[in-house]
This record gives sequence, C-alpha cells and structure tokens, in this order.
Amino acid sequence: MAVTIYYEQDVNPEIIKGRKIAVIGYGSQGHAHALNLMDSGCDVRVGLREGSASWAKAEEAGLKVCTMDQAAEEADFIMMLVPDELQGSIYAEFIEPHLKEGDALAFAHGFNILYGFIKPPEFVDVVMCAPKGPGHIVRRQYTQGSGVPDLACVGQDYTGNAWDLVLSYCWGVGGARSGIIKATFKQETEEDLFGEQAVLCGGLVELVKAGFETLVEAGYPPELAYFECYHEMKMIVDLMYESGIHFMNYSISNTAEYGEYYAGPKVINDQSREAMREILARIQDGSFARDFMDDCENGHAWLEERREAINDHEIERTGERIRSMFTWVKSN
Repeated sequence: MAVTIYYEQDVNPEIIKGRKIAVIGYGSQGHAHALNLMDSGCDVRVGLREGSASWAKAEEAGLKVCTMDQAAEEADFIMMLVPDELQGSIYAEFIEPHLKEGDALAFAHGFNILYGFIKPPEFVDVVMCAPKGPGHIVRRQYTQGSGVPDLACVGQDYTGNAWDLVLSYCWGVGGARSGIIKATFKQETEEDLFGEQAVLCGGLVELVKAGFETLVEAGYPPELAYFECYHEMKMIVDLMYESGIHFMNYSISNTAEYGEYYAGPKVINDQSREAMREILARIQDGSFARDFMDDCENGHAWLEERREAINDHEIERTGERIRSMFTWVKSN
C-alpha cells in the first residue's frame, strides 16, 4: 500500500501560527513539541498541574506555563502529551469543559481515541501528529536544522480544514523538514503497539535475555554472554539503521552472515509468527488496551511485578559491571 508524504512546500505555516496552542504535559514529547513550536514562531503555552515539578523547567526554557484548565480555556488547539493511562481523566477534568466549537483536539498517539477512552464532542477537529522518535531526538534534530518524520492523521474533521491544520502543526514541530506521512488513527495505534510489543521492546528484550541465558546455562561467563548477546547488538542495529540490512551484511564477516541465514529462521520461525499474529489480534480487538487500563486501575501491580523482575535479572547486573568499563557510555 503506497503512502502519501508531504514536505515543507506542501504546508502552510501560517495556519498553525494563527492558532493558540496548548501543550498538555512537559515530558519527553511535551517539551519537544512546546519548544519547537515556540522556536517556529507559534503562540504556545504549556498546561501542567499546579505544583508540577516541570513547571519551573518549562518557564526556564522561556515558555508560558499555566494550569491545564487555563491552557485549555485560552487555546483553540490542544495537544494531549501526558501518558496514555492519564489522558482520559485529565481530559474529563481539565480539557472537555473548555472545548469550544471549532477547536482542535490533538494527540501524538491514537490509543485513547481508537479504544474509546476519550470521546470528543462532534464540534471539534480531532487530529494526530506522531513524531517517529523520542522527544529528545525530536528536539535535537529541530535545533540542528533537520527534523524527525511525523505521522499525521485526522480522526474527525468538523471544520473541513483539519488536514491542512495538522500538516501545519507538523511543520511547527519540524516534521515537514524530513517528511509527513499520511495515516489514520487506527493504523498508527495498532502498528505502534504491535511494533513495541513484538519487536522493539518485547521481542528484542526477550531475544537478548534468551541468548544470554542460553550461554550462561551452558557454562559460559555472564560477562562474555553479555558482550555477545547485548553489547554488540547496538553496533548491528546502527548499521541497519544507517543503510539497511544489506549494508549490515556487507559490514560483518561471511561467517556471521552465513550464520544469520542458517540460524535466524530457526529462532524466528512459524511459531514466532503465529505468536505475532495473536499479539496483533489482541491489539486490534482491544483486549490489550483493556488489560493495560485494568492494570493501571490496579496500581500497575502486574507492570511493577514485571519491572522488578527484569531489573533484578542477571543480565542487568552484568551489564552494570560491563558498562562501567566504558567511559564513553553515559550513566543513567
């Protein structure tokens, strides 16, 4: 399926410059959106809870800061950039009462709209600008004169101008510099969740752990297992990121490439693909979203249990020792 990509020449920056923007939240994406919009000449304010630790940070960065409800009252373009599990309650308490006809309600991820945790009124536009990168990269690329590609979506076009509006917003955060990809709320949400679960976070972490555990159980020192299954992973991914799988294969030894073709399909096989299809089905039918929100209402009990388990895994303790050897690796 072909996609449509827009660039700076396809966008009218004056549209977003003529709006009063509220960025709700000042975390990873929030700070990047707010600062990039400010530097693009937009009228932006950050909406935070009273007493928020981010209040002073945003003010020190030169941004106007106010409470969430004040920001929503002042603005006619409201971007929700608080965590998914908090958006519903924040929307109901601070945003919904202040929505006016013709306002735009915006998101960087479609979770709450697709699964119905937020149901906007019919008299507003509902749009999405989803940069395909973490907030610190979105900000860094902007300050360096480049930008991170954005997905742009329209969920509800009350005014008839929602598409031009969201393209203009994407321009404001720097996305038009590298490309704005047209998508839908359903596509962005389901593909994003699947990628995180099956490949980028869930799949990758379990693959690394399984390789590490296999070597350690076979009697190899954990430090060596860490190097082979964890440390060198970044080098391989960087080669793929820079120029593709073919470049990675060009850069490694013939022995490694031969082993890739022989062993890869044994690890990621028909059973793995069936598991991926099941993961995607649970995302599509809303089962994952309901389970996640149920755990949130239970104080993140399951999440905290799993978080404690991975933090205490031998691979993390080994990694802490190994990373202390590398002066160029910044400790977090």
